[in-house]
Amino acid sequence: MPKSFETVVVGLPWAGTSTVYAILDVLASVGRDWAMLHGEQMYPSPFRARLCTPDGTAYRDLNGRLITPESVLPNPSQTDLVIVPDMHLDPWKPLPEELKPIADWAAQVHEAGGIVASVCSGALLLGLSGLLNGVDATTHWAYSERLAKEFEGVRVRRERVLIPAGDGHRIVTAGGASAWADLVLYLIAHLVGCEEARRIAKLYLIEPHSQGQMGFASLSASRQHSDAVVGDLQSWIAVNYEHSNPVQEMARRAGMTERTLLRRFRAATGQTPSDYVQTVRVEEAKQALETSDTSIDEIAGEVGYAEPSAFRTAFKKRVGLSASEYRRKWQAKLNHALGDAI
Repeated sequence: MPKSFETVVVGLPWAGTSTVYAILDVLASVGRDWAMLHGEQMYPSPFRARLCTPDGTAYRDLNGRLITPESVLPNPSQTDLVIVPDMHLDPWKPLPEELKPIADWAAQVHEAGGIVASVCSGALLLGLSGLLNGVDATTHWAYSERLAKEFEGVRVRRERVLIPAGDGHRIVTAGGASAWADLVLYLIAHLVGCEEARRIAKLYLIEPHSQGQMGFASLSASRQHSDAVVGDLQSWIAVNYEHSNPVQEMARRAGMTERTLLRRFRAATGQTPSDYVQTVRVEEAKQALETSDTSIDEIAGEVGYAEPSAFRTAFKKRVGLSASEYRRKWQAKLNHALGDAI
């Protein structure tokens, strides 16, 4: 097996314990478990992975379980790989002050030549560290707007599940919480070899989310602002999304020109009025595709598209799947779940 990598999974009281221990368990099995099952010579994992916290003391996770780390955060120059797990935080409340020292430490690891990676909302800590400035990054779809607004230098790719970036691809961000599997397979392939990554994927029955994460996203257009006029317009759109000329009607209702509406709406939500309408329409269409057998062309008309082709283009752009692919995916999941329940 190749050289060893001093690996730190950061212990955080907001983190999902399943993600933390899944990463530790899978990395520990590299070089060992496949060989054991096939009667081959076993090797110690090249990932010397530890759960570490700033002070090394036990903490309770978000579900109240007592977690005991293995050590304090080590010297940055002696750390090859850092993985920041998902954090179950309110997307719109200030980040906990305790994250800043950890973010600074992660930046020092990167400066010393190490790899810094995040899972899900852990990308917010990487944003706090400054490492994402000027690079592409992803996060859980529910946190993408927060990441883009709070750290303006980040090029947020909301649709992506995994993005290696920066010099030598030493910054790696993964999307939703289950994207820890994509991240771990990538790191094994990148640092150990593709063959071992394939073995681990077979061993744990995991595979990359090849279709991205947008098919899992729900409406995330922001309502977290103080502009009452824009808030009223958002409420109106929520029940009138099928209007034939919604932006013009929004401007009329607000008593302003469409140009003024565009500036004010974008300042409050981060989206243009037109983009917001498209987002709401696509979300309504997703609900119809999941729960009805109505034809796609009919759904297009019901949510406000005069031309089905325009709907199909907008849907694919925002979801990453065609409308028919989305319906097959989610109705199959629903039918399977109902079949198991009966």
